[in-house]
Amino acid sequence: MRLLATLLDGYSLVVLAAVVMSWAQMGRQHPLARIVYDLTEPALAPLRRLLPSVGGLDFSPMVLLLILRTLRDLL
Repeated sequence: MRLLATLLDGYSLVVLAAVVMSWAQMGRQHPLARIVYDLTEPALAPLRRLLPSVGGLDFSPMVLLLILRTLRDLL
């Protein structure tokens, strides 16, 4: 259980890194950006399809972080 909680916490940090990198407009050609994108996009893409865009803002990372936090609290 502790390993799963640690993995969920680590993945949350990767999602936060993706958010910060999107604000900094780091190109996806950068090796670190590519790794973060490859790790987060499989979880974020389905959420983006479900959530409407509000004023051009993408709320999918926030929803994913809430899901991860809920899973973490259930452990």
